[in-house]
Amino acid sequence: MPHSTDCDVLVIGSGAAGLAAAVTAAWHGQKVIVVEKDPVLGGATAWSGGWAWVPRNPLARRAGIVEDIEQARTYLRHELGEQYDAERVDAFLEACPHMVAFFEKHTALQFAEGNAIPDMHGDTPGAALGGHQVIAAPYDAREVGALLPRLRRTMRETAFLGMPIMAGADLAAFLNLTRSPRALLHVCKRFARHLYHLARYGRAMHLVNGVALVARLAKSAADLGVQLQTSSPARRLLVEDGKVVGAVVDTAQGQRSIRAGAVVLAAGGFPNDSARRQQLLPEGIRAHEHLALPPPGCSGDGLRLGEAAGGVVATDLKSPVAWAPVSKVAHRDGSVGHFPHIIERGKPGIIGVLANGKRFVNEAHGYYDYVSAMLAAVPQGEPACSWLICDHRFQRRYGLGYARPAPLPVGPHVRSGYLKRGATLEQLAAACGIDPAGLSATVAAFNSHARNGQDPAFGRGSTAFNRKQGDPRHPGPNPCVAPIEQGPFYAVKVQPGCFGTFAGLRTDGHARVLDASGQAIAGLYAAGTDMASVFGGWYPSGGINLGPALTFGYVAGRHLSGAKGYE
Repeated sequence: MPHSTDCDVLVIGSGAAGLAAAVTAAWHGQKVIVVEKDPVLGGATAWSGGWAWVPRNPLARRAGIVEDIEQARTYLRHELGEQYDAERVDAFLEACPHMVAFFEKHTALQFAEGNAIPDMHGDTPGAALGGHQVIAAPYDAREVGALLPRLRRTMRETAFLGMPIMAGADLAAFLNLTRSPRALLHVCKRFARHLYHLARYGRAMHLVNGVALVARLAKSAADLGVQLQTSSPARRLLVEDGKVVGAVVDTAQGQRSIRAGAVVLAAGGFPNDSARRQQLLPEGIRAHEHLALPPPGCSGDGLRLGEAAGGVVATDLKSPVAWAPVSKVAHRDGSVGHFPHIIERGKPGIIGVLANGKRFVNEAHGYYDYVSAMLAAVPQGEPACSWLICDHRFQRRYGLGYARPAPLPVGPHVRSGYLKRGATLEQLAAACGIDPAGLSATVAAFNSHARNGQDPAFGRGSTAFNRKQGDPRHPGPNPCVAPIEQGPFYAVKVQPGCFGTFAGLRTDGHARVLDASGQAIAGLYAAGTDMASVFGGWYPSGGINLGPALTFGYVAGRHLSGAKGYE
């Protein structure tokens, strides 16, 4: 007989959605237990860039960016088309500003603004030039006290010797350290401080991006008396008379039955669930590798628990996953990591090509758009992959994937096979298995226009989002375009991967899980990627995983607490 524990709210999963729900419910007076199957807290959130898409947020308003809710509605209506779910979109947009205000006012979660980041698709009606993005403010890890060893560390591939780098001014300094004394000073200070922290604490202590978001939420939860149980996978939900009343959980002390007034599923979707991926991913890539970025523990637990209680997984979305272009990194210790290509694709002097040597997309568009175009362009039966191609000047200036820019050496990445190198484009093509004539013709055509800052084939640099991805210090007329002409030339193989999944449990505007007839299942909520994408499997802007995760975690926490007015 499992040992029994009682609480008001049981949250399964400890990423942004689960912790947001836990903190909100606890602030409203609920006794909350969070169970996490991994030995550390944070889930996929801890390995993310940490940006959240939150239209009409208070930080934008304080900066003078005031927009009507109808602007964001218009953008989403045009972006989502038939997948536009008015009830849930309205619930999201209505709650966004209140969610940010709640965490700012009542918890340790403080934000920094991303007001200069435009929506991804600037030619869509309603697209904003900024004011939709927030990110957790940097955090001193000493603030979390005894929780520190229980927090997931930054993703190895996106850190530098364990040091996370924050998007924005911090990242710009790292990219400009060989060109700006001020940037060099910033990097030297950051790195010296990091080395001290490694020696003193054995880990990075200046937390940014996703790890800062998790640390601030976990600290807030602990301050409110939330029990945070790690190494505690939920095995099945307890259902009585059609109502979910808790779950059976494995713990170090044995299996225990935790009874609860409500259960929130926030276990990170199914990025590492091979069976669900085989079922839902497009036929063309099922036989090939799919490089998921979330930790292995995000493997479909929440979806299976929800289905067993009568929930339904939405399979009619535009895409089942949040696509990202990813390269495989073989580390010296024998492990294999995944690197997301977010930063360099919009910089001047790089193109993406298929095995035929031809371009297929505006490389400065969003990461989701890059993979969607790649999957559409790869001939049936061929491996779903592409190659990012650049010259020596580009690699030394911006880096290429996991191969960092100067002054770090490029040789080790060539010797490991991660990068391919050729003195000529033909030699590079031969090393990659790309058609040499196709690549040479593509680069020649690209260069003929790129010297004038133009890209008539794909219009790179034509939108505000494109230009934000470019290099403002580039001397040409287009911050996204430059010729590829100074050998040696480099390439990295890019495959379809994902930041997380979109095909989750169907829910209503209160984040309640719905059964096959569309009725809410009493006592059961879902948030984060356990909830079907509020954007119907489309990717309208950066931060559209964490924005809804935080917001619907907050919505669920309020609803199950019976909250009426905003805090």
